[in-house]
Amino acid sequence: MTEFIEIKVEKGIGNIVLNRPSKLNALSRELVEELREALLGLENNQAVKVIVLSGNGKSFCAGGDIDSMKNLKNQVEAAEWVEFVSGLTRQILELNKYVIAAVHGFAAGAGFSLALACDFIVAEKGAKFALSFSNIGLIPDLGLIKLLSERVSPPLAKEWISAGKIITAEEALSYQMINRLSEGDVVKEAETFADFIVNGPSVANKYVKYLVNTAPSLHHETALMQENTIQAMLLQTDDHKEGVSAFFEKRKASFVGS
Repeated sequence: MTEFIEIKVEKGIGNIVLNRPSKLNALSRELVEELREALLGLENNQAVKVIVLSGNGKSFCAGGDIDSMKNLKNQVEAAEWVEFVSGLTRQILELNKYVIAAVHGFAAGAGFSLALACDFIVAEKGAKFALSFSNIGLIPDLGLIKLLSERVSPPLAKEWISAGKIITAEEALSYQMINRLSEGDVVKEAETFADFIVNGPSVANKYVKYLVNTAPSLHHETALMQENTIQAMLLQTDDHKEGVSAFFEKRKASFVGS
């Protein structure tokens, strides 16, 4: 355990818990540094098949740390800060493992961005997603504009952002922005949701994430070529051979990740 992050690895799941509850897990420089280090460590841990990201205390994440932002002295420092924090989104999107956001309380501002950067979102029924940027005269950051626009229509995204919309978990589910609602412990629900990943073919899942994340920016011919190249490689993996054997033997496949 580090000062602002808790890490636990169990049964193929790497749990990362934001641990700055007195500040509602606001993204200070120290927290972001520890979170990025934790993500890298779990990415390189072969025992980890999926990562569950959650927060201690009353909320998942209240967004950017106001104290950090108000201490920025000039435009150069501000630009450096934004680039540094947004690197977190880039890291999650490019991670070779799935990341599940387990959201309770508020995912506000950059905390909403952080949740959207994850591959899946499981939210407590009472959770709320707050687009609070306009309240302090800012636009969304950490990639939220693109990530949100990929989930809802551009006119709706503009309305929500400019109005400082607070989206309930049930609304988010109705717009297919999240994967599951939790009536109880959201982390346990996320871990249950993760079962298909833990027991699935991790090599194939790595490429599914990459292909889906990059698909919107690719020409059809390029996307098809990427699929073909990756499929040719996957046809030679132990996981594929195990899957075929399991199919003919009428049993559940036991994938090994190679």
